[in-house]
Amino acid sequence: MKGGEICLLIENLGQVEKRIEEACKKGKRKREEVTLIAVSKTKPVSMIETIYQAGVREFGENKVQELCEKYELMEKDIHWHMIGHLQRNKVRQVIEKAYLIHSVDSLRLAQQIEQEAAKLEKTVSILVEVNVAKEASKFGIMLEETENFLKEISAFKHISVQGLMTTAPFVENPEENRIYFRKLYQLSVDMKRKNIDNINMQFLSMGMTNDFEVAIEEGANIVRIGTGIFGERNYL
Repeated sequence: MKGGEICLLIENLGQVEKRIEEACKKGKRKREEVTLIAVSKTKPVSMIETIYQAGVREFGENKVQELCEKYELMEKDIHWHMIGHLQRNKVRQVIEKAYLIHSVDSLRLAQQIEQEAAKLEKTVSILVEVNVAKEASKFGIMLEETENFLKEISAFKHISVQGLMTTAPFVENPEENRIYFRKLYQLSVDMKRKNIDNINMQFLSMGMTNDFEVAIEEGANIVRIGTGIFGERNYL
């Protein structure tokens, strides 16, 4: 990477950090309560290395193959987050490398993770993806079905539910997504009160480049930032 490109990445990261700090202040929260995941999908290792050298250790990928390839090439103290839709035939590959799977969205997928994790004698940390906005184009459990889903998968011995995740609609005005973030936060509070065995509500993963400040104000403690750090993506 050229010097100018490195400087731009560091500048972008600094601006994102400043926005997180301001959102935390507004929401009367401490900065250390919120984890920043740098979403590095489609981006080369050289760019990830720059952000790593700036102190970031949490990176998110949408595709299993890309996560696995980067896992092999990068430093081993990185936490890799699987944030994209996960196909059942890719489960075995990813559970050995992902620190947290954010996108468990069906009983069949949870069963597959349980089965593969049992073979490896390990426990896999997951978040349940909730389609709060009920968008047809998005994956996720419906809000009103989440409690029953959590009760079903609570019996799985090799899965550890650590919280909830949602992807809000892409909107020009982030305020429009406040209602969805608020609903997911309320659901997490309700589920915590239910005290279901093997179900933890430690993490609330919501908010991306265009709306993460609102998400933080509404209780997010994981935000997933790609474009804000790495710039626009080229999907060619």
